[in-house]
Formats: sequence, structure tokens, C-alpha cells
Amino acid sequence: MSFSRSVRRKPLLFLLVVALFWVPFLAGASTLPEVVKDVRSRILADFALMVPGFSVAVGQDGKIIWSEGFGFADLEAKRPVTRQTMFRIGSVSKPMTAAGLMLLVEKGKVDLDADIHRYVPDFADKGHSITTRQLAGHLAGIRHYQGKEAYLNRHYANVRESLRIFENDPLLSTPGEKYFYSSYGFNLIGMVMESAAGQDFLSYMQNAVWTPMALSNTIPDDATRAIPQRTCFYKAKAGGGFEIEPEVDNSYKWPSGGFLSTSEDLVRFGSALLQPGFLTQASLEALFTSQKTSDGKPTGYGIGWFTAHNKKGGRVWYHTGSSIGGTSLLFMQPDSRVVLAIAANCTSAPLDKAHPAALVESFSTLMPVK
Repeated sequence: MSFSRSVRRKPLLFLLVVALFWVPFLAGASTLPEVVKDVRSRILADFALMVPGFSVAVGQDGKIIWSEGFGFADLEAKRPVTRQTMFRIGSVSKPMTAAGLMLLVEKGKVDLDADIHRYVPDFADKGHSITTRQLAGHLAGIRHYQGKEAYLNRHYANVRESLRIFENDPLLSTPGEKYFYSSYGFNLIGMVMESAAGQDFLSYMQNAVWTPMALSNTIPDDATRAIPQRTCFYKAKAGGGFEIEPEVDNSYKWPSGGFLSTSEDLVRFGSALLQPGFLTQASLEALFTSQKTSDGKPTGYGIGWFTAHNKKGGRVWYHTGSSIGGTSLLFMQPDSRVVLAIAANCTSAPLDKAHPAALVESFSTLMPVK
């Protein structure tokens, strides 16, 4: 699966990726200040009017080499985006959940290939065995959002309660047979993790992932709390400009898409997975190796990560996130040890889809490879 074919549904962020890597970044042709100056001018010229605000961070070899905010976190108050502004990262929450899951696997508390009823015995019987590995690779047949479910504004007290949204719906296919992207499948993983860890999902993520990784600006998007660093959430108006999105409560999807974070924290998170340390080599291989359907076809998705190659054969690991008032991207090229994160405070805007992929494919030639 090529990266160019798999990214077409997120044009805004891929155009931003193009802007970042169209220059010979860190390849010896320019100094870092010169590259940043050029990239900033391109972003301001091409994207400043596309979203109210966004932030960009780039890291190499585990170090953040550039981070900056653009535009406004709050248009009315003219509050600027800073490096500490928290955005809704949507499905980029899934790689974080996957990291927490693999810690439990390493400790022998979760068997990825055991039936989920070992951990969630009261979950509705679907007539087929469903494994955590299948859930983590979108192979379990669990459905995705329907109708207006992305706009839910009810607070759920815990992960188990939120599962009732889809629990009694039929499977889309026999587990393992077909790939169906499913955020609800990742919510079920959250319940598996709660049971195995012996603590609620959010406490586990804080104690096992966010604190050890020093992700001090990554938290649940709790609608019941005042969070000063949280951005406002916008959508583009048909006639131009932006308006506030309706209020939503993301407690129904903590594990799959309910986190707030900064671009810098996302880069720190991704950088920690470029080599063994936080996770073992075996765990990293599980995350970044494409799963297969029961007939042997690769899906291009491992455990919480899309996996692909560019035209030069370089490996690409990434995830995108779409939420109400938020769009995000976490992009990693392990051969050059580069991690890019972008977060914007606007629901996806329709932009040109024709040319970004071709430029992204040239990414590997612009970075030094060891």
C-alpha cells in the first residue's frame, strides 16, 4: 500500500506536509533557520486563510527541531495559537491507545489473540470469536460512526457505558475477513485494557503512557472541565470565514478519538517509538507491521498505525485524525528518524486533492538516512 493512495481523504494536512518537505530540509542545501524561514512563508501564503489556527512541530532523532503556532486559538478573543495550545487530535488518539495496549501485552496481562470475552465477559455475544488484535487492526467487523454520532453531546461515566452505542449491532463481516475502519472497535480495546490493568482507562493512560513519556500537554478532552489551553473548535462557513462548531462530549470515544494534545507532544510520542525503549522491539514490530485479512491480503494497518512505503521504498508510519473542530496528522519516516505533527482547530476543509501525494512521495529523498 503506497502512502500516496492512502492519504487522499485528508487534503488539508497533506498540503501542509507538502509545504514542509518541498524544501531540502536538513539535507545540507540550507541551514535550519533558512529552511524554517522558507517553510513559514509558504505556510502563511498558502494556508493562513484555510483554518483559524494550527501548530506544526518537527523532530529528528528524538529532538524537536522546529515548533510553532499560527493563527488563533480563539478568533473572537484574538487568542493566538502557541506551542502549548491543545487541539482535538481525533483518531491520532489510536496510536497512543495502542502503545498502552502493548505495555499490557509485554507484561502478560493481555493476549492479543484471545477472545475479548476473557476481558469483557459481559460484552454481547456476536456468534464469532473476536480478538484484541483484530480490533486493533480494524478486522473485527465492528461498525464505525453512523449518522450524527460524531456530534454526540452526552457525557458517559465510563468506557463500558459508551460501548452500548454499538454493542448490540450486527457485525459487518466475520472477524478477520474484511478491513472496516472502526473507532468503536478501539473503544472496546479500551475496555479490554481497563480489565487487564485493573484501573479505569484514562488513569491507566496517564500513569502508563503520558506521564512516562513526559506528555504534559496530552489529556482527555473532558467537556465537563475548564481547560485554559484548549483551543476553540471551528468549521468553515460556506460563504467564507469560520463559525464555532456545536458543543460535543467526546467521553463516548476516549480510546479511539477523545484526546487533546499539542504538536510537540505528538512529536515526542512518535519519537519514542522509533527505537526500542518505551516498548520492546517485538512490540514495535507488531505496531508497524501490516495485518492481513483471513485470505492473506495486507490491510496497510498494523496495531493503531497505518503502514506504507513511498515511491523510493522508504517506510512511512502515520495516522490522521478528524473530529468536530479538529484535524491532525502524525507522520513518521523511521529511516530518517523524522517525526512531523500538525494540528488544526477546524473540521476538515475541502482543498485540492490532486498533487499533494506526489510531493509527499519525494519526502525520503529530502532527508538524511543513516
